[in-house]
Amino acid sequence: MAKQKKRKLKTYKAAAKRFRLTGTGKLMRTKGGKSHLRRRKSKRTKVKLASMLEVAGRSNRKRVKRLAPYLKKYKANPPG
Repeated sequence: MAKQKKRKLKTYKAAAKRFRLTGTGKLMRTKGGKSHLRRRKSKRTKVKLASMLEVAGRSNRKRVKRLAPYLKKYKANPPG
């Protein structure tokens, strides 16, 4: 009898695009509110929106890891 192979986990692509892992293992997220209505926002506000923040809360980090299990693997060399 052949040994069963472990199934590959599917990555939720939306989560993979929104989050990044740093070299030290911190999970960073992008900020929302950047997609439209930028003309009425001040320059300072738009600059602040460009930066990334660390994901707060252990439960949130756990949830993202479950949605994108291979973030660490492809950090340096993203596929395609």
